[in-house]
Amino acid sequence: MGKLNQSIALVGLVLFGLFMATLANAQSNTVTSTVTGTTTVDKTPPTASAPSVVINNNDVCTSAASAAVQTQILGIATGVSVTDENCERLKLARSLYGMGMKVAAVSMLCQDERVFDAMKMAGTPCPFEGKIGEAAQEEWDKQLKEVEEEEKADEGTVEDNVFFTILGFLIFLL
Repeated sequence: MGKLNQSIALVGLVLFGLFMATLANAQSNTVTSTVTGTTTVDKTPPTASAPSVVINNNDVCTSAASAAVQTQILGIATGVSVTDENCERLKLARSLYGMGMKVAAVSMLCQDERVFDAMKMAGTPCPFEGKIGEAAQEEWDKQLKEVEEEEKADEGTVEDNVFFTILGFLIFLL
């Protein structure tokens, strides 16, 4: 849910920047008047510089991006770093396995629903609070029923949140 709001906010920021952007040429203009004078205008517009986000270590599961928009009046620059959760999960599972904690390593990998589904299809369900095998499968079945009941209760809240986020952005543009 947080990623959806971040994505909507980022798209809104980009659209706002594009909406506000105008063409600004830095030139020296000489205007000759028929009265008796010459006027020289030399105004270079300020520039917004995108911040550099440097990640030097190749063993980090993070990437970075930055952007800047400049108009004649306002300049906006931003930078963001994005963490790859799947990369972190693999590194943590590898570390746990290396320390001899095999069940914990499998549990870490099972947080990815693709791995969870593959384990279930193979007949070896993911561990559940220390339980493995059939005992774990029984607990997962109970958990699934509880989750389905909660989802039925929360059905309309996601659509409402998206609607109000878009409505707020449109009001902000006005």
